[in-house]
Amino acid sequence: MQEYLYRMNLPEYVMEILESSKGVIVPKTRTELFKLTMGNDTNTVFDVSYEVEGIGNVLEATVTKCKNGAVVNYVDDYMRRRDPDCLLVADQKETDKPRYEDVYNKSFESVRTETFEWLKKQELIFLPFKSGGLEYGYDSVLIAPSNAGFFAAGLADLQGFLNIDEVLDHFNPRAIIFLAPPFRHTHFEGKQIVIHNRLEAIHEVYAYNLYPGPSAKKGIYGVLLNIGEEEGWVTAHASTVKVITPYDNEVVIMHEGASGGGKSEMIEAIHKEMDGRIVLGKNTVTGEKNYIVLNEACELLPVTDDMALCHPAIQNESEKLVVKDAESAWFLRLDNITRYGSSPNYEAILTQPLEPLIFLNLQAVPNATCLAWEHTLDSDGKPCPNPRVILPRRLVTNAIDLPVEVDVRSFGVRTPACTKENPSYGIMGIFHVLPPALAWLWRLVAPRGFNNPSIIDTAEMTSEGVGSYWPFATGKRVKQANLLLEQIVNSSKTRYVLIPNQHIGAYEVSFMPQWVARECIARRGSAKFKPEHLVEARCSLLGFGLESLKIDGQYIRKAFLQTEMQKEVGIEGYDAGAKILIDFFAGELKKYDTDSLNPLGRQIIEMFFKGATVEDYMDLIPMRY
Repeated sequence: MQEYLYRMNLPEYVMEILESSKGVIVPKTRTELFKLTMGNDTNTVFDVSYEVEGIGNVLEATVTKCKNGAVVNYVDDYMRRRDPDCLLVADQKETDKPRYEDVYNKSFESVRTETFEWLKKQELIFLPFKSGGLEYGYDSVLIAPSNAGFFAAGLADLQGFLNIDEVLDHFNPRAIIFLAPPFRHTHFEGKQIVIHNRLEAIHEVYAYNLYPGPSAKKGIYGVLLNIGEEEGWVTAHASTVKVITPYDNEVVIMHEGASGGGKSEMIEAIHKEMDGRIVLGKNTVTGEKNYIVLNEACELLPVTDDMALCHPAIQNESEKLVVKDAESAWFLRLDNITRYGSSPNYEAILTQPLEPLIFLNLQAVPNATCLAWEHTLDSDGKPCPNPRVILPRRLVTNAIDLPVEVDVRSFGVRTPACTKENPSYGIMGIFHVLPPALAWLWRLVAPRGFNNPSIIDTAEMTSEGVGSYWPFATGKRVKQANLLLEQIVNSSKTRYVLIPNQHIGAYEVSFMPQWVARECIARRGSAKFKPEHLVEARCSLLGFGLESLKIDGQYIRKAFLQTEMQKEVGIEGYDAGAKILIDFFAGELKKYDTDSLNPLGRQIIEMFFKGATVEDYMDLIPMRY
């Protein structure tokens, strides 16, 4: 074993694993990491398989060498999307999450020991990295079997690769990921399980599957949330973009929401037809399409894609929230790229990247180019809904590395179609302006919404909870709610909007509402609207709707602003949908009814249960302009 590992302040039990293993590979460059993805220099297809006791050799994934990177395809459809219920907590610290011992009726310690013993029998990859980005992140380590090179390469891109030679004498690990894929079969009935064990000095993450979503990405997100809970700050589940209008106005929009809520799409260029027109929506009853024309779209400078670090070190006196990217790469979902020309900007980067990339759930031919619109077919013959690429932010055109002040925080919700015959919560207009107190309630509930492509889910609306990042957190729900409320109160000059995607009433709209909202808000210079442009929504949870909206000289039809104006919805369908939404909020907000909740928060929730108006919420935390 390399002698320099003894200089890295690693715990004794970690050193014992490394010393007892069949060998330790410590890649010092990204090029070395990518060689590991294929097993050796001669392979064009590499099978990632493991001997599983009682089963035999199990093939988990194949990795194909293409011109533009390594393409990973999982054998099991289930492994192609994140299981939202995979997180368990093994320690005895405060948590609202399921504990390992409660689920399995025994201590995790025996499985922890078995994990270490299994790793000792493997050739290992030892990879130092940063959780939370290179500048403000925390020293971390991955210990994985050497045939899981694609997992290590993906994690290194996502979090921040470190050359061990440059960190030897000042490395103090705050987190360690242990990867042991066979345990999925031997201990967890084939399920994706990720176990968090929060020790006093180190946060251990045990990844018992090869899909990086719940561990290399959301597992590390959980590490950052735990550190933030201890220190009093938040990592927001959000994309962020600086929008520059044709008239050189600049606005920074941070878009939050549950998985599938449009975070990546907020930093993507608006989609147009071949003739340049924009389909605002297609009526699901009549088939009629509604078009607008946008002669010149805003310029987009992306800041974050999914995780926005709200660290105290970057806040200032502006009374606006300040954020920085918590990741070194983005885990982009490519399901909306269905043909050549769907997303020219991303297609250009992905087809001929400056460096090879890690792709997941895409069709691959050895030594050919992997194409972003050729999605792997699931066993039912349909395209996998969760094709992905890990895209280093250094390859993203015009990406901003510095902290930015947030002018507008939007929240995205996937909504189903709503009609009077089939009412649903899809009653939101193209976007709504929210008082800060209502914005906080939406973040507490964070509806996961309709037809989520990112995760394994039911068809019904469910909640991702506080800040939409609760599925990844390990601590107390109320503590996170308090942190979010303090953040909103302290960022009094940041404004809030609510944006649906997929449907507006009876209209199918994809992500067009947030693209149109982005253009409108940027052209105004903020989410500041004159009183005559706003109207209290019929459902008070939706804050203010829009009385009128004009973009590039064109008025948006009122049916897209106030869904009760649609003849397919009407008052009857709207009110039935509003009841669905209110009842859902009522069920979720009860979880926060504890003495530990901030008194202001208790007041806001009590107002909700008393049927508060929009003005009532405004009185508690005014919107500043």
